[in-house]
Amino acid sequence: MVVSAGSLQEPAVDTASVLHLSVLRGFELTCRGEQVILPPGTQRLLALLALHDRPVLRLYVAGTLWTEASEERSTANLRSALWRMRRSRLPLVHCFGEHLQLHPGMVVDLRQIEVVARAALRSGTGSPELEQLDIELLTADLLPDWYEDWVLVERERFRQLRLHALEVLCEHLVKQGRFALAVEAAIAAVQAEPLRESAQRALIAAHLAEGNLGEAIHQYNVYARLLSRELSLEPSSRMQELVRAAH
Repeated sequence: MVVSAGSLQEPAVDTASVLHLSVLRGFELTCRGEQVILPPGTQRLLALLALHDRPVLRLYVAGTLWTEASEERSTANLRSALWRMRRSRLPLVHCFGEHLQLHPGMVVDLRQIEVVARAALRSGTGSPELEQLDIELLTADLLPDWYEDWVLVERERFRQLRLHALEVLCEHLVKQGRFALAVEAAIAAVQAEPLRESAQRALIAAHLAEGNLGEAIHQYNVYARLLSRELSLEPSSRMQELVRAAH
């Protein structure tokens, strides 16, 4: 069921814990599992705040969202967006002084996966946080259909985080003997960036650990041809040694 924001009339305090904001694979806000339709300006405001885990200045938000407007016009646009948001009677944004922040009770998919991924990368293979990583979420781009500069920067930052997380997860799964999932994690990293040698190396190592020498050599040859065609380069000595040692 899809509802408009204005049709949800419950007090803010009662709905905070059931609001879920997704910015992976696209923007979607749900309340109690039902999609909430918001105007584009409100979506942009919520998305920007979702990318920050701390309060941000109103002037920064206005200047980022309305880059071509004067400071006076951009702040007026922000006031209008906040006014329209308040009409929904949903606890979306916490305003205090010159700062704005997503309502603390709102669940954001990006923040959830980032917390786990960073903890896993800090601890390395064997980390209990690795068991919480969702391969499907780690394949998702941040707001893929949005092309504003502030989105592009954050998209690349998250892409690097998820690629590193997928590689560490692959290594962890190999050590556990869970080869099918290890290969799945490595393939997800390779699909996200085919020229990334560390991702290709993780996939080849997973094939070798499972005893699939043919698969490993095939993947190596695919990568070598791609690297030669796109960058006129050869695989690194580390990659070559990985395959030679398996013969």
